[in-house]
Amino acid sequence: MLIKSFAVGAYETNCYIIADETTLDCAVIDPGADASRILDYLEETHLRCRLVLLTHGHFDHTGGVLDILAETDAELCMHKADVGVSVGGDFYRFVPPDNTRYYAEGDVVCVGSVEFTVLETPGHTPGSVCLLCRDRAGSDSALFTGDTLFRDSCGRTDFPGSSQEAMLRSLRRLGQITENFDVYPGHSLSTTLDRERSVNFFMTAALRQP
Repeated sequence: MLIKSFAVGAYETNCYIIADETTLDCAVIDPGADASRILDYLEETHLRCRLVLLTHGHFDHTGGVLDILAETDAELCMHKADVGVSVGGDFYRFVPPDNTRYYAEGDVVCVGSVEFTVLETPGHTPGSVCLLCRDRAGSDSALFTGDTLFRDSCGRTDFPGSSQEAMLRSLRRLGQITENFDVYPGHSLSTTLDRERSVNFFMTAALRQP
């Protein structure tokens, strides 16, 4: 399993490409901007984008989606609760194409031998999800957390549709996962679940809740 990351746009959103290195099929997670850069990488590496996966609907995670879809045969997947969600006012609301697949808790989508299991983790937005990724052909695994869990922090909960209570429940849920996954967040550096369980104030506070 190949994982390639790009920091895209003014907010340096982490866009990830996850590929089955045998079939060269791949998924793109959160193409928030710089679609041409992403498409150039796909062309240079001969990867075929089959899925575009969204962790949530904010503009810095969706700004390049339509351009990626226009140049590939990819299917868009997102949570329906984030259709039309706004951030910082009404200047941008992401409206996906009609053929979008709306995933929900427990759904699994695949590219080649790589499968993504959807974990509903509302808080930052109503439809925020994390994507638990495993390679059936090997032992590789990863957790893509969008703007739910960051290294040493978590996503903001002061936007329209955000909820601090829901965020704490989502962080508690992630913290109770028994395995130690590598964590690839929507912004900043990668980390691990074990590390965040130990030092992330927001996760440790969530885990202390009854």
